Amino acid sequence: MYLSKGIVAAFFFVVFLRGGPLAHGQLTPTFYDQTCPNVSSIIRNVIAQELASDARIGASLIRLHFHDCFVNGCDASLLLNNSDTIVSEKEARGNINSARGFDVVDRMKTLLESACPATVSCADILTIAAEESVVLAGGPNWTVPLGRRDSTTASQDAANAFLPAPFLTLAQLRESFTNVSLNNNSDLVALSGAHTFGRAKCSTFDFRLYNFSGSGAPDPSLDPIFLAALQELCPQGGDGNVTTDLDLTTPDVFDSNYYSNLQANRGLLQTDQELFSTVGADDIIALVNTFSANQTAFFESFVESMIRMGNLSPLTGTEGEIRLNCSVVNANLAGPDSSLVSSI
Repeated sequence: MYLSKGIVAAFFFVVFLRGGPLAHGQLTPTFYDQTCPNVSSIIRNVIAQELASDARIGASLIRLHFHDCFVNGCDASLLLNNSDTIVSEKEARGNINSARGFDVVDRMKTLLESACPATVSCADILTIAAEESVVLAGGPNWTVPLGRRDSTTASQDAANAFLPAPFLTLAQLRESFTNVSLNNNSDLVALSGAHTFGRAKCSTFDFRLYNFSGSGAPDPSLDPIFLAALQELCPQGGDGNVTTDLDLTTPDVFDSNYYSNLQANRGLLQTDQELFSTVGADDIIALVNTFSANQTAFFESFVESMIRMGNLSPLTGTEGEIRLNCSVVNANLAGPDSSLVSSI
């Protein structure tokens, strides 16, 4: 392992349960040791196979985990489709035509249902997939606390309220982390480092290229050469669905070059560059400088922050359910016999 169990053990049982006390159960890395010992290898193999044709999938899967945990905790609510009782988070502003990888999660779930029926939650699938995606891209590995259960509800309103938008100022970005009980300095800077791989659409940053903050001019924090390249890729009034690398240096590798890009004024999203270019944000800038100079420090902080984020308000014990299909609550799968699976 990149990090010893001793380094991260302190985080295993710091879980934030809905309602507060730990009486409902705790997350533990050994949760599936007896009931589904191959869970991680099954998920890893699916990601590895998908990477052969889709270099973006690792970044897309970790983003699903982020966007799930930021909305009422890590409960796989993001994966639920619209129904008579559910307004899907997939159609929230931060997810619609943007979040991807749902089909890959479904493939993982199908294989796990075959190997370990009604055992592995969709929330834990997202958590494991995030870790495996980082490892397969050359980043750190860590022992993932497990035992989450799946929600039977979703909240598009909460997704619209809590998912950070790409045009936030640093002050707004810090507030969005505080709102979900994450640190607005170390967690913010470390978790932003997930943008060391993956892609973003022109529509998420083209306002920086032509009319930043209504100025009629580009974002002054953009490196001029980088700006020219982006303007060529994303012409004014062009196709907003065109994508480009979040990390232009090593786009598919999980490393610390994301922070070096910020130092060179080559952060793609406004929320990226704000970490380095906001006047007076000395604590944030210092972390960017540290992570750029010391990849080990970045990896260690990233692991700590991922574990902390993964522990946000999990459903455990008898709360929620173990969905048999990640996009549908069990009651809607089972018809008249729904009582047979309602407590899985």
